[in-house]
Amino acid sequence: MSRRRHELFLPPIVLDRDSSAPLHEQLCRQLARAIRSGVRAGARLPSTRVLARLLGVSRNTVLTAYDELAASGLIHGLQGAGMLVDPPAHRVHPFDPRLVLREAQYPAKTLSIVDPDGAPLYLSFR
Repeated sequence: MSRRRHELFLPPIVLDRDSSAPLHEQLCRQLARAIRSGVRAGARLPSTRVLARLLGVSRNTVLTAYDELAASGLIHGLQGAGMLVDPPAHRVHPFDPRLVLREAQYPAKTLSIVDPDGAPLYLSFR
């Protein structure tokens, strides 16, 4: 059984140890920016150990950054292949309540009245 080879993705990363932003956050932001700029889906990120060694940081710093990227849908883990860049269609987009309401066809007008017992009644119009 042959394994599919994935191209290695390693953008230039500069960490500012004097910054108020934690190192994992700086790493996550720079990798996310590079991924969104058009990296081919399926590109493989370096292992956490290798990237930590290259950057001179703790492996936990890289693990935390990779976890945040995975939570945002930019990368995913594949057993035996490490972390891979997700295709744009699979990426999680920020929550926008207006979009949710629009897609749910939320009523444009709602009339609120109170019945004789004091319970609120809502009438919706489109």
